Amino acid sequence: MSGVRMDVVRSRAPLRLSFAGGGTDVSPYPEEKGGAVLNCTIDRYAYATLSRIPGGSGGLRVHSLDYDVMANYQTPADLTYNGELDLVKAAIKLLRPVGNGADGEALELFLHTDAPPRTGLGGSSALVVALVGAFQRLYHQPWTPYEVAELAYRVEREELGIKGGRQDQYAAAFGGFNFMEFTRAGAIVNPLKIPRDTLNELSYRLLLCYTGTTHYSGDIIAKQQQDYRQGRGDTVRSLDETRRLAVEMKNEL
Repeated sequence: MSGVRMDVVRSRAPLRLSFAGGGTDVSPYPEEKGGAVLNCTIDRYAYATLSRIPGGSGGLRVHSLDYDVMANYQTPADLTYNGELDLVKAAIKLLRPVGNGADGEALELFLHTDAPPRTGLGGSSALVVALVGAFQRLYHQPWTPYEVAELAYRVEREELGIKGGRQDQYAAAFGGFNFMEFTRAGAIVNPLKIPRDTLNELSYRLLLCYTGTTHYSGDIIAKQQQDYRQGRGDTVRSLDETRRLAVEMKNEL
């Protein structure tokens, strides 16, 4: 397909459940002690549809079905962060140059997710991964899942400064049931070969409920980082314990 021009591409990335190790993927813990996370993705997704607009003269038209927002971005000034679709704006800043001179073409983007925002399923990261995947397909980029995850991480954590770790981006980019290790050297994703009977039993015993309440994980993570840097014993012990549980659960599976 490398020589075929595609005018409409679709991408999706799965949401995830985190069983153990959450928080040990958040700096500076993984750089200092090494993080370990056990998670799996589910059959709920974030979706991105990216298309070229025939006869268009540049710019990007964005439709967010989750927030019922439509926006047109024609100039760099339109990409100022103001709390509206900032994830999309940051992704555009990072990804649009990969078009190799195609910046003059007009694009249209549709985004939606199978779960409400801020419900603890990694939806924001999945949406960014889906968006990265759409640009990857449109511009035929040979990115690996590791590179897709790191691009999504750069959008959220570096460009926008949203507090958090790496497990959400890697879960959405790889999919499946994974044991993830995070260190100063980077990330290693270990797909788990779990017997079908075990997966069926887990599925039978898990119930995912929407309570109608949402949370902003950035505030929680910022407090965790502060407490860890200050050497608060309860925070350090809790992170060490959830890392241990991730390893133990992986071994039991």
